[in-house]
Amino acid sequence: MKILFIGDVVGSPGRQAVAELVPGLRRQHTLDVVIANGENSAGGSGITPETAAELFASGVDVITSGDHLWDQKEVAALLTDEPRFVRPLNYPPGSPGQGSTTHRLPDGRLLAVINVQGRTFMSPMDNPFTRIRAEVTALRQHTPLIFVDMHAEATSEKIALARMLDGQVSAVVGTHTHVQTADEQIFPGGTAFLCDAGFTGPHESCLGREIQPIIERFLTGQPRRFAVARDRVLLQGVVIELDDVTGRAIAIQRVSEALATATKRE
Repeated sequence: MKILFIGDVVGSPGRQAVAELVPGLRRQHTLDVVIANGENSAGGSGITPETAAELFASGVDVITSGDHLWDQKEVAALLTDEPRFVRPLNYPPGSPGQGSTTHRLPDGRLLAVINVQGRTFMSPMDNPFTRIRAEVTALRQHTPLIFVDMHAEATSEKIALARMLDGQVSAVVGTHTHVQTADEQIFPGGTAFLCDAGFTGPHESCLGREIQPIIERFLTGQPRRFAVARDRVLLQGVVIELDDVTGRAIAIQRVSEALATATKRE
């Protein structure tokens, strides 16, 4: 099985990059499954049913999220009605939505996708290390092919969680920082790892937002509106190949593809 995981999709430029570049990437890498972190797909903050539908129509099979989950009130419909959408697993029991899902290919192969959120320098959550263990054990009763989106700030937290899960899941890929790291590797137990997939959107920016208002915020300490930028749009992520029988990773390759056409404003 070959998976493309797309790093945080930011606003309409990010959605446009997914729409225009995913079909070619599917052909180039003979992809079976496309997963995207969509927590910033609506105006650069949060996700709505409309932006999710746009990503699904562009070829995304499963959407993960993160700490901006609640930024758009319309997300409630996704949490209750969309089986292809997951929020962080380690919200307290009883929270709406699901922390994992499964995607079945026409040939019967089944991929499980887990979304989990870190706690270091992040909002308080249940312990991701303890919550994910039980989820992995349950999912392994159905498939050895398990992908984890670890949405976290701290590098050490991402690495530690991935090392703990080595040999139990197929891949752990980090999101949230919007900066693609160069540490792709396969651990001894067969788990592929990348500390951060980067982000999909305008890179002539500060993490996808217009540059000057952010500089002014740092200079003055006063509130500014951080609009989504437009220029040098990249689709960033990672392609991972898995052994269908064992679930072990065979190969991992970072992706950073430029969008050639001009982008629209949000």
